[in-house]
Amino acid sequence: MVVADLIALPLALLSSFALRFAQWWPQPYLSNYWWLFVITPLIGVYIFARLGLYRAVVRFMGMQALTSVFVGVCLLVLMMFVGVSSYSLAGFPRSVLINFALIALVYVGGTRVIFRNYYHWLLKQNSKKQPVLVYGAGGAGVQLTASLMSGHEFHNVAFIDDNPALWQSVIQGVRVYGPDQAAALIKKHQVKHVLLAMPNATNAQRKQALDHFAGMAIKVLTVPAIVDIVSGAARVDQLRQVEVEDLLGRDPVPPHPDLLQTSIQNKVVLVTGAGGSIGSELCRQIIRLKPARLLLFELSEYSLYAIEQELTQLKKKEGLSVPVVALLGSVCDADRLAAILDFYRVQTVYHAAAYKHVPMVEHNIFQGIQNNVMGTQVLASAALKAGVERCVLVSTDKAVRPTNVMGATKRLAELVVQDLAARASSSQGTIFSMVRFGNVLGSSGSVVPLFKRQIAEGGPVTVTHPEITRYFMTIPEAALLVIQAGSMAQGGEVFVLDMGESVRIVDLATRMIELSGFEVKSDLNPEGDIAIAFSGLRPGEKLYEELLIGDNVTETTHPKIMCAQEEKLSSAQIDSFLRQLQLAHQQMDQQRARDLLQQAVSGFNPSSDLCDHLYSPFHRELSVTSTNQSVVN
Repeated sequence: MVVADLIALPLALLSSFALRFAQWWPQPYLSNYWWLFVITPLIGVYIFARLGLYRAVVRFMGMQALTSVFVGVCLLVLMMFVGVSSYSLAGFPRSVLINFALIALVYVGGTRVIFRNYYHWLLKQNSKKQPVLVYGAGGAGVQLTASLMSGHEFHNVAFIDDNPALWQSVIQGVRVYGPDQAAALIKKHQVKHVLLAMPNATNAQRKQALDHFAGMAIKVLTVPAIVDIVSGAARVDQLRQVEVEDLLGRDPVPPHPDLLQTSIQNKVVLVTGAGGSIGSELCRQIIRLKPARLLLFELSEYSLYAIEQELTQLKKKEGLSVPVVALLGSVCDADRLAAILDFYRVQTVYHAAAYKHVPMVEHNIFQGIQNNVMGTQVLASAALKAGVERCVLVSTDKAVRPTNVMGATKRLAELVVQDLAARASSSQGTIFSMVRFGNVLGSSGSVVPLFKRQIAEGGPVTVTHPEITRYFMTIPEAALLVIQAGSMAQGGEVFVLDMGESVRIVDLATRMIELSGFEVKSDLNPEGDIAIAFSGLRPGEKLYEELLIGDNVTETTHPKIMCAQEEKLSSAQIDSFLRQLQLAHQQMDQQRARDLLQQAVSGFNPSSDLCDHLYSPFHRELSVTSTNQSVVN
């Protein structure tokens, strides 16, 4: 660039003379001031060097370099003016200096812009960068595009933006288009990736942007959220996969601080099933609300170890001093629970321990009944006896008109808690409540991790039925709403979380395949990449879930939490059903157990034959064969 400036500055001076006298070669003046053409570039290069202009890498040159050019030219013109004035150069036209300043800015700055653009043009011609579209022409999009220029993987061929005022404008040499032109641009430039540069966007806005690429085999990546960028946890150019939350377009409502603190702050809190999907997230949220002590109760040793280690790290990271106690045990162990509640003087209980996988409980009926029903009865009774202030049962939408044993056991658990709530209200005892919601994204057994794995393996993606639908919510949102709902309770309420619109699972699978950059293989598109295979409904599975048994529902102070008034059983009926279920268990009579669940739970209509692993024809035949062999032997 030194050589370029040694050429550009004399040319700028010559141009300024030519402009002043309206002729290309004003001989009389040039012969008198020829020495200026020698001194000016030498002084100019010295000034530019002192300003650090030659240390700037041209291909990364931005406004800072152009500012240095402006300052350097101004200093050079100022020195020329001082020199002309000091030596009283007769007849030297002062307007030449003004012309020189303007022309030198163009020549010196322009050469750098030309070199930079030429360099990037060469890169585009010779590199193997993949063309991409950047959705979002704001600050994040501009930053991302600048990062891509210096990278080796992508180059931005066009901006897509929802703002009509930006359409057809050019930013960093890249034109901005409206979303309706995305398909044409993808085809023209053979684009395989779209980069979302919308860190401030809500989930609804992100879903709207993603919907523009529905039906296209385009892999969509996104910049991190603005919170991560501001905190320094991530950079704009650290692209990540689009999360399923973006596909749902569900924006969480900010929590009510008073509802979060009521049941937790400065209280001893016990979470059962602390190592599970919901239980562990409850623990993460609770510890931040600064309870007096957090008790983790879990049957699985590994899960308990994992959540304890995670909370230990979280405490160090966020400077928390909450004592955390890891307790092994089963909710069916009455003595263990009674000892814990009494020893630690527990004030709030969140009961998240449950068997929740529908087919698994169908194949293991008595374990489902013991854990989900008897365990809830043991825990709730112990809480009432110990004088616990609040006890919240985490329930499920599968408890509404269930078609499977798991849902029926969770509804019976609700009835057990409702009965104990009625008993407690008469003595001003424990405030019991239940919180019912649908599927949570990313939980163990969720379809989302399964679909991701199947897509990574090349398919097929398995969906049980073309019309099956489910409600979805993120785990953090569900946990926060559980805490808030529990604080609203007066005793015996069934709180229902607003899950938004239900989602067709096949549509979710299709969008996940497309956003991974693949085409869905089907009869209409036999050349596609990944097929969707329908495996049929599993035992106990139904096409759609519901959140309410009846229509008697009222609003609460929280827009996402409703309160349902639903039918109950008497204490005598509850006790009778529990005794009969225990007797059926002792006799290993699975059919009797399921019949009792149908009697106790209104609307329980099993969708499949009895398929307990200790009841199935395979095991009966095996048992008969073994008996016959014993007789023969």
